[in-house]
Amino acid sequence: MSKNNISVPEAKAALDQFKMQAASEVGVTLNQNGYNGNLTSKQAGSIGGQMVNLVCPVRQLKIDRINRRALRHLNTITYQYFITI
Repeated sequence: MSKNNISVPEAKAALDQFKMQAASEVGVTLNQNGYNGNLTSKQAGSIGGQMVNLVCPVRQLKIDRINRRALRHLNTITYQYFITI
C-alpha cells in the first residue's frame, strides 16, 4: 500500500482543498493538475508544516507569579502544550 492511498475516497477533495489553503497561506503556488515536482524541498516542507500547525496548534500560557523572596519581583512562567487528535 503506497503512502498516497486515502482510506476514505470522499476525503480526497477536502484534503486537496486543505493543502491548497495551506500553500496559499505560506505563499507557494501549486499546480491544479496534481504534479508539483518543480517545488523546492523548502517550499514543500513549508506547506506540510503549515498543515500540521493548523491541525495540531501549539498553545502558550504565560503566568506572572510573585517572587516571595524578592520584594516586588515577578517571575513569568510560560507553559507550552500541544493539542493532538
